[in-house]
Amino acid sequence: MEPKTADRAQSPSSPSLASPAAPGPLASFVRFVVCGGGIGVLSSFAVPLVAMTMPWAVANAVITVVSTLLCTELHALFTFGTGRRPGWRRHLQSSGSAAAAYAVTCAAMFLLHVIQSTPGMLTEQAVYLTASGLAGIGRFLVLRLFVFASGRKSPLRPRRPVLPLPRPALTQAAVAATC
Repeated sequence: MEPKTADRAQSPSSPSLASPAAPGPLASFVRFVVCGGGIGVLSSFAVPLVAMTMPWAVANAVITVVSTLLCTELHALFTFGTGRRPGWRRHLQSSGSAAAAYAVTCAAMFLLHVIQSTPGMLTEQAVYLTASGLAGIGRFLVLRLFVFASGRKSPLRPRRPVLPLPRPALTQAAVAATC
């Protein structure tokens, strides 16, 4: 009779037991671009329209908040395949990267208006989309590595490998002899 060994199933937090819907880095980046980029493009059209009724920075803040809430939902369910909607904690974590993206887009637009006092809408769109794209790459990294990283190794705290140890095989005679 062979000795029985410990079940070799890994813990639920191990990377190989991630949900079947959890995509790899390339697939999640493509999904991020589709979801986040699509919402970003829609936002880039919404900001100038909303800015007709309020200051540009306020319009950008309103659109950023709405698009961040929507994107966090999409990223949890589709981009990173968590299988469930994000809670307030993930929404708050995601808002940090959105705040950085907001700062980048505002700084880009401020610099544009310093360089050119009355830029055309096409120029504003180009600058805004470029800044949003660069901020989006940074945001993807933050979301993938920190916000939606459950089940994957954290880059800051490497996990020790779990080594399954064989279970001792005790026969009924060995147990009876010791009692």
